[in-house]
Amino acid sequence: MNVSKSIVWAFAGALAFGCVSAKGQDASGIPAPSSVREAVTPAPLELYGRLPAFSSPRLSPDGTKLAHLVSVGAGQALVIVDLSNLQVIGGLREIENKVRDLSWVGNGYVLISTSTAAKLPFSTEKGEYTQGLIYTLSTHAVQTVFARNPELARIMVSGAIIRDTPTGPAIYSQAFDARDGTADLYRVDPATNRATRIARGRNVENYLLDSDGEPVARSTYYTETGTWSVDVKRDGGWPRVWSTKALLDQPSLVGFGLSTGSVIVQAKLDGDEEPKYRELSLETGQWVDLGFDTQPDRLIYHPVTKLLIGTVRTSDRGPIYDITDPAAARTWRAVNTAFKDRHPSIQTWAATMRSLIVETDGNGDSGTYNLVDLDRGVAEIVGQSYPGIAADQVGEIRPISYKAADGMTIPGYLTLPPGVHEPRNLPMVLLPHGGPAARDTFGFDWWAQALAAQGYAVLQPNFRGSDGLGEAHLSAGYGQWGRKMQTDLSDGVRWLASEGIIDPKRVCIVGASYGGYAAMAGPTLDPGVYRCAVSVAGVSDLNEMIHWSGGGERGRESPVVRYWMRFMGADKFGDPALDALSPAFMADRADAPILLIHGRDDTVVPYDQSVRLYNALRRAGKSVELLPLDDEDHWLSTAATRQRMLDETVRFLKANNPVN
Repeated sequence: MNVSKSIVWAFAGALAFGCVSAKGQDASGIPAPSSVREAVTPAPLELYGRLPAFSSPRLSPDGTKLAHLVSVGAGQALVIVDLSNLQVIGGLREIENKVRDLSWVGNGYVLISTSTAAKLPFSTEKGEYTQGLIYTLSTHAVQTVFARNPELARIMVSGAIIRDTPTGPAIYSQAFDARDGTADLYRVDPATNRATRIARGRNVENYLLDSDGEPVARSTYYTETGTWSVDVKRDGGWPRVWSTKALLDQPSLVGFGLSTGSVIVQAKLDGDEEPKYRELSLETGQWVDLGFDTQPDRLIYHPVTKLLIGTVRTSDRGPIYDITDPAAARTWRAVNTAFKDRHPSIQTWAATMRSLIVETDGNGDSGTYNLVDLDRGVAEIVGQSYPGIAADQVGEIRPISYKAADGMTIPGYLTLPPGVHEPRNLPMVLLPHGGPAARDTFGFDWWAQALAAQGYAVLQPNFRGSDGLGEAHLSAGYGQWGRKMQTDLSDGVRWLASEGIIDPKRVCIVGASYGGYAAMAGPTLDPGVYRCAVSVAGVSDLNEMIHWSGGGERGRESPVVRYWMRFMGADKFGDPALDALSPAFMADRADAPILLIHGRDDTVVPYDQSVRLYNALRRAGKSVELLPLDDEDHWLSTAATRQRMLDETVRFLKANNPVN
């Protein structure tokens, strides 16, 4: 990045990008959604296609400054605000790559984690790689992490670990040696951008560093044998503390426990029905169950000590926090009381944990960020994700559940068109999530809301195979691609129709990634349900996808191949039974028009997967369109391609499933 592009601009400019000043307004001043609304004019489609106007807020450790992203044209910019007067004191008007995260490094530097699709000299395939940009607040200069070390590729292999060490703040990351491709752990001084190697080792997945930046533990995984282990740094070496053989369901080293003498590992031990978080002693190798009521979805760590202080569980009432640190627990109780019924979630803490940024979203709220300062006793709105979308333009979101054909309960969410509260006989879009080991949650979803604003009811089911709902729900999806995972979706259509909410003759299916596969499979594997389908970055040929994921024949025993074979239901590498579950082989059965949208730079599902189905449908004489997205990855990361996807999707829906 050219340093000359670094600028500081006026506060008024930041306001135009979605930074909202509401100094002195407490949480009770945020408008609550009403139970009955008048008919409203929907927000324009382009308001949903834009990247969030305000995102990724990060408080400086001393709590005096806020860094965040704003949308600018097709990309994003960095803004840094002095919280004492809400004046902009720094930032970057233009960030060339896709921004994935922000982190303060001490109180004077901001690390901008970006990614780009590239092919490294020692790799055979293009991948999506993370780079780091160090922004210096005092000079407004920008440096690329590892740029001062010519022997290192400018790639942060393991992401970034930030520590405030006795000698100053530092960035830690594994980096590739450009000469041989080995990845060791380096410490980067943000002032000089000089990297120093501090740990070596092959097959290392993760390092844990104490609050001073000293390596304490690591995890390793050997793909050939499936051996996963936790090692501790001791007496100049890395003796093994605990290991297991995991050809599938590899454990994960998450962080420290209640002290640096223990670590938290998520693993499935003998007798477990599902992977659990447990504390492992680095001295004895003994396991201790966590002292929380239920297994969490994620863990909370103290911003200074880096020790475990709590857990978070997902619910339809918002995140549920269970915090053991007394000061942090008091902070959360105050926040939860102030933002009751608004699904508050903590985005970032200052080191004292007395000031924090809280996000709310959901019915009547397209995403609001609030600075909570307990010492001053106020909550101030500092930003909104979609300020152009008014409270009454947010479609109502309802948690729902229904029974699949075999009796399994499928939970999900129904988003209604804005202003509709007694839905009857609506046209519908089914919007299954990607993954498939992921889940939809309650809250403002830009894609679902964009479609609801056009007049469609939008169903987002957490079908079997979805994660975050227990191991039984997840594992029920193994071997069910194109089978019960698919009929779970159409069972939702039938249930909504039986309730009189939607018109079963006016249903289309739209999805991305696994959801893109489900959209392809709707007209080809589960006919008679949908009037049209839109697939974004979907999989059409399951065997080819497995083959590509493993890097060809040499990867047939790789963890990723084993994972997909189990999920898709293959008994062996190249199993011909998968052809009957592959839309590209079932194109002659398609009974509805299909729109295929795919980024040419997709490194998760290759663009060729959409081309294969397009060619097969053309040969079969079926109605199909293919829209390539140049310079786009798997995640619709840029505003331009996100907007184009929405424009083309809505055009296709209105042509094949008109609202009126």
